Amino acid sequence: MQRDKIKPILFSIIKHSSKEELRRQIPKDVVSGVVVAVVALPLSIALAIASGVGPEQGLYTAIVAGFLIAFLGGSRVQISGPTAAFATIVAGIVATDGMEGLVAATIIAGVMLVLMGLLKLGTLIRFVPYTITTGFTAGIAVTIVIGQIKDLLGLTYPAGTTTVETTDKIGALAANISTVNWQAVLVGVVCLAILMLWPKVSKRIPGSLVAVIAGAAMVPAFGLQVNTIGDLYTIEAGLPALHFPQLSLDLFRDELANGITIAILAAIESLLSCVVADSMISGHHRCNMELVAQGVGNMGSVLFGGIPATGAIARTAANVKSGGRTPVAGMVHAAVLLLVLVFLMPYAALIPMPTIAAILLQVAYNMSGWRNFAHLCATASRGAVATLLLTFTLTIVFDLVTAIAVGMLITVVLFMKMVSEETEVKGWTYFCDKDSEVTHLRELPKSVRVYEINGPMFFGMTDRISDISVKDFTKYLIIRMRGVPSLDATGMNALENLYEYCAENGVQLTVNGSTTIKIIDNSKDFIDTRNHWSRDQVNFVAARELFQGVGNNQFGVGQPMTRGMVNTVLARLAGIDTTPAVGQKWYDKGIAWAQQNGISDGTNPNGNVTREQLSAMLYRYAGSPAVSGTLPFTDAHEANLYAQDALLWAVQNGIISGYGDGRVGPKANAERAQVAAMMARFIQNTH
Repeated sequence: MQRDKIKPILFSIIKHSSKEELRRQIPKDVVSGVVVAVVALPLSIALAIASGVGPEQGLYTAIVAGFLIAFLGGSRVQISGPTAAFATIVAGIVATDGMEGLVAATIIAGVMLVLMGLLKLGTLIRFVPYTITTGFTAGIAVTIVIGQIKDLLGLTYPAGTTTVETTDKIGALAANISTVNWQAVLVGVVCLAILMLWPKVSKRIPGSLVAVIAGAAMVPAFGLQVNTIGDLYTIEAGLPALHFPQLSLDLFRDELANGITIAILAAIESLLSCVVADSMISGHHRCNMELVAQGVGNMGSVLFGGIPATGAIARTAANVKSGGRTPVAGMVHAAVLLLVLVFLMPYAALIPMPTIAAILLQVAYNMSGWRNFAHLCATASRGAVATLLLTFTLTIVFDLVTAIAVGMLITVVLFMKMVSEETEVKGWTYFCDKDSEVTHLRELPKSVRVYEINGPMFFGMTDRISDISVKDFTKYLIIRMRGVPSLDATGMNALENLYEYCAENGVQLTVNGSTTIKIIDNSKDFIDTRNHWSRDQVNFVAARELFQGVGNNQFGVGQPMTRGMVNTVLARLAGIDTTPAVGQKWYDKGIAWAQQNGISDGTNPNGNVTREQLSAMLYRYAGSPAVSGTLPFTDAHEANLYAQDALLWAVQNGIISGYGDGRVGPKANAERAQVAAMMARFIQNTH
């Protein structure tokens, strides 16, 4: 499939688009790239600071990762860079293990992402439940909010205050709340107001850029005592440089868990962003190629001094709305940010920290998905709500890996419980059950017990085997398993134990899954077959539900059979459920099966079937075995060439006989009684 292809989508666009199409679209992509760069500029700086690194490192990430992922990626419009989802994770790694630890963890994540893509594991992301993604996304949003309260309120912490974990941050906030800087609060509130109200003024100019300009202007204009980026960080302008840090095997081993965390989050966030983008442009992304690109982009980012990156939904949406339709927009966005880094980065020192906090609070609000969170709490099952709340809480209190691992474990357990409840074991009714409310099942002789198992047989439902009851008078036990899609070792062991029990008690056990098992005692008593030569054969095939009557308890012994009828009967013999779906004709499934298996070409389903055509269909069903000899009938020459071997095979296997006058009637219509007789002999003589 194209969406599974390991090939950058940019290459396919260039190859399959005309020069005229490219001439029309590329200028739009360039404009869109510039717009996205304007949106990404303040966000990249803010997210870098939230991640515990220098503001320029956010731009390094957007430039290097943004370009590489756009160039190699599997999405037409995805914009990648630093995101809020990584902020708390990166901050924790940098605080405890430094930049070398972050580099090692990100390289591990990059290699994992590349391998996931090459192994075509991109589709596995769909197995992460919506409750878990909603829970940890909301949890990350809360941790961002908690982390930005300090700068929004202008709090001052004593030297040595630990603020790595969320609980540490909450404790530090509570202990130092008395140090509120009301001038910082004023700047933060003004910037928040701009962020909320500016979209009503203009949608073309990002509110974050306006807030940055307003905040940077307020501090010197009013002489406010508010910390700026320049007060806390040394701004480094210039091109990002390739740097290989001193890494060791021990360091990689220590950072393995962090690397797994980054890989999981990068995969989930980037592919979710791709899905959102697909819905906006009515397109399809290449999930596996996107994972490869994310892996390469992340490794490139940290080697050039950046931090982990992934698909950014807000920037991707801005790209789509601005007219971007090819990866060129993402590459231009990276190039524009590179120019800003070289020529304008020193001006970032003027941005107040409350402004950065305000921008991140808006980011947290937008990513929280609180409406979806509340909707799930109100409408989902108790198990799903418990998973949601637990994932949310664990993300805040502990970390993302713990949250996802526990959430997935609970989800798997709940899923197994749900599936096990769907698996049912039903017994057929018996001749003595005269008061049974079950009327659609056939009566059985007392010595025969038949059970149907529907649903998967795995370790979570094997106790249902105990529902199978073997009485003292039971001689035959039949278990129908056509409705069992899967069987694991535990389910097989349960069946083996049942088999041993039956063997010890003199009960013959039959387990069947590929064909339908019927019992001769279930045959119908058609009025028109009671004194007819075909009675036994009709009862034989009707008991197996290969044939049905024509109404009024009549089989229609002398009525012709159509090609559609014969195809349907053979499909039923093969174990196919021929019940028509809504909008289908009664013979559609039979015809489709016959065509797929070379039994019939499917034409003229309402035409009467001849004796030679019926023989040919049975012959093909049997695999067209080799035959030799000649037909011993006076009218053998009337048979068409395609049917001669089939008629000879049918005669030699006792399936068809002549009329008693030396003729076989190859061109004669096959009556229902004749077809039933041939089908019965076919089953008895060849199966």
